[in-house]
Amino acid sequence: MITSDAFRGKRYAVLGLARSGLATVRSLVASGAEVTAWDSKEEARAQVEGDVRFADPMEIDLSSFDGLVLSPGVPLNTHPIANKARDANVPIIGDIELFALARASLPPHKVIGITGTNGKSTTTALLHHMMQTAGLPSLMGGNIGLPILSQQPLPEGGVYVLELSSYQIDLTHSLDCDVAVLTNITPDHLDRYDSFLDYAAAKERLFHMQHADKVSVVAVDDDPCRMIASRIHHRLRRVSAKNITDQSRWPSLQGPHNAQNVACAIAACEAIGLNSETIERGLASYPGLAHRMERLGEVGGILFVNDSKATNPTSTAPALGAYPAIHWLLGGQAKGDDLDACLPHIGNVRAAYAFGEDGAKLAAILKGKVAVSEYADLKAATEAASAAAQPGETVLLSPACASFDQFRDFEHRGDTFREIVAALRNRGS
Repeated sequence: MITSDAFRGKRYAVLGLARSGLATVRSLVASGAEVTAWDSKEEARAQVEGDVRFADPMEIDLSSFDGLVLSPGVPLNTHPIANKARDANVPIIGDIELFALARASLPPHKVIGITGTNGKSTTTALLHHMMQTAGLPSLMGGNIGLPILSQQPLPEGGVYVLELSSYQIDLTHSLDCDVAVLTNITPDHLDRYDSFLDYAAAKERLFHMQHADKVSVVAVDDDPCRMIASRIHHRLRRVSAKNITDQSRWPSLQGPHNAQNVACAIAACEAIGLNSETIERGLASYPGLAHRMERLGEVGGILFVNDSKATNPTSTAPALGAYPAIHWLLGGQAKGDDLDACLPHIGNVRAAYAFGEDGAKLAAILKGKVAVSEYADLKAATEAASAAAQPGETVLLSPACASFDQFRDFEHRGDTFREIVAALRNRGS
């Protein structure tokens, strides 16, 4: 794990003991810090090992602590712990800030930080793959994969590739990325921010933390990103999906959204010093991510694609644009009152199959635009789409909704879809 003498003798309170919280506690204890930890779930507290005090930060005096480490899932805008920590003049931080503070004790390295509403997971995984293809030691962490503090430090010359959500950036104050990447900004997580402008400002903070000699990569395909780019006065690379005209060489990077991801990744790799041949090799060999336009294979000549990570209409739109004849599975908890971002590609949709909590609402939105029917759950919708689809067509799970009505998270939803498709395949064999 990553540890640092910077934490020795310090006092930290840690609220939230999911994966990143547990990793934080272990790192701090191993570094010689005094740790007070809390999670309302007894089973989460039971996973903590070592010399740790348990106490709810809401019920203790925080004034003597050096930091309050929050899980990104704790809403700063509504949880009373935020005001209590501010009143006690205690910094509110996250595990990414602890990593930033530990960097001075790590072997010389570089950090690439990736944020944005959509595409950041693919861009992060792609960059990690490209670093490894180039022979550079690299780790992937942040909002993807294992918590960064739980991983072994890289040797000299390594590259840490971090996916950073707006929530994580809110809890980070000193992460000076060697390369900071912004993919796009569209409305999302507005329950955590007073306005869309505040949400965009959270993303922009990643660039405010950079020193003047570092590189920023911004995809300028939307107005908020163009505005942010106009306010960056250090080394800036503006990129666009329009710069990528041929994706045929990269089988796992199809669709217009991946053109933007590729443009960002190429610029970041160039900033790190990779040559064009190495970059091309990495793009061509990238295997793709689960739940992100993941090809599950064909059943009876019908292609099944798992895009469960698409939890809002904007992230669904590129998948609808990537296939010419789609039977579209959508549903869950809607994040808005429209599907406007999807409508430019509605001509690719043969029929839509709405399911889950907001299935009726989604069906009403699509009525008159495309053939649409409603189903209680994903299994029923998938079976109906499979029965209606013809060889050469695609059954696409790209829900445009959150998953929490019927699933633990988008991974659980995607895994369930994979199991349904496997059952269809077995039934047909």
